[in-house]
Parts: sequence; C-alpha cells; structure tokens
Amino acid sequence: MKPDEISEVLNRPISQELLARDVTRLAYVAKDGTPRNIPIAFAWNGSQVVMCTAKNAPKLTALRHNPAVALTIDTEVHPPTILLIRGQAELDFVDGIPDEYLQETSSYEMTPEQRVEWEAGVRSLYHDGMVRIVVTPTWAKLIDFETTLPSAVEELIRQQEERRRG
Repeated sequence: MKPDEISEVLNRPISQELLARDVTRLAYVAKDGTPRNIPIAFAWNGSQVVMCTAKNAPKLTALRHNPAVALTIDTEVHPPTILLIRGQAELDFVDGIPDEYLQETSSYEMTPEQRVEWEAGVRSLYHDGMVRIVVTPTWAKLIDFETTLPSAVEELIRQQEERRRG
C-alpha cells in the first residue's frame, strides 16, 4: 500500500475517532511461533501508533525476533467500525515514563487526586524505565459497513453484480 493511500485511510473522520480511543489489540507472533493478540493502551501521534510496556514484557522478545504486527481498533456497537493497521514494531527503551504512556491513559475517568496517586504508582513501578513500541503503518483499512466492507464481502458483492449483468 502506498503512503498516500495509508494517509487517506487514516485521515478519514471515522479513523481519527478510532485513533483517539484508548485501547488497541496488538497481534504478533510469539517466540514459540504461536499467534498472540493482546489488548494494550496506545497513543496516536499523527503518524505512528505508540504503545508502552515494561522492560521485561515477554512480547518484547517476540517483537525483536519478528517485528511484524497487526493492530485492531474498533467499537463495541452494531455495526462496528473497525480500523485495521499493519506495520513493523520498533522498540525504543527509555528512562522514566514515556509521555505517551501518561497521555494514553488520560481519558480514563479519575479524580485529580486519583490521577496523582495513579501517576505516583506508575513512576514507582517503572522507575527503571519502559519500552515504547512504535508502529508506523504500512497498510490500513477502515471498515464502517456503510462505505467500506471486509474485503471478502466486497468480493462477494462484486461477483453478484457480475452475475446480474451476466
């Protein structure tokens, strides 16, 4: 997929709404060769998806071995809107707490006092730093079930139209 095609998908209003959400599902291949799909908080910086994790997270070993990932961000209503992204994970070991980690949890409902307590706990737990998992999209698809559909459904519709024209 060409960069301008990816940008067109990601800049659609529905995509922007999904990219403003808190949680994505990160799919990757574990070191033992089996698939994994985990929910993880994320932040969108306008060109990359950034997720943060502990320096000892098992997914880091897997991502070093095979950085290919897929992300799903969707809604919980019918029909859902779904943003699918593929890319390569880059690992960025950082001292302290990445700004994205504090940002990505900013929409969780907390009182100011709870936020201060939560942030103190985070700083204590991750005092030796964290890892930013940075994904630059190399492919993207938005499925809204109005203007876009899953590719298999689009193909079935195309085949039906061809049969009718006959």
